[in-house]
Amino acid sequence: MTDDDQKQRMAQLEERLTAARKAQEPKPRVDEHYSIANMAWRMVVELVAGLGIGFGIGYGLDQVFGTLPIFMVLFILLGLAAGVKTMLRSAQEIQEKKLAEEAEKDAEGRG
Repeated sequence: MTDDDQKQRMAQLEERLTAARKAQEPKPRVDEHYSIANMAWRMVVELVAGLGIGFGIGYGLDQVFGTLPIFMVLFILLGLAAGVKTMLRSAQEIQEKKLAEEAEKDAEGRG
């Protein structure tokens, strides 16, 4: 073997090693802690917003009709139900997103 052949083979080997290292390099991660905290705050805000809107509507109706706080109680309960429903929808959305990410990782691992 000549020195030129050996240098050429070494250069090719170096290129393959660089490509292999690049493929094995971990992808930059978004800090999961903050994204999970943001999702949790979103769910809390949705629940509180439902309660607040229900309180506002119920209190307003009680003032207009001059009734006991029956509308306020009724609309607070309706607001709570709406907030919980919205929270569950958000949780389902988050779960579907996580499952899609896991499926994508599995597909990359196989491919």
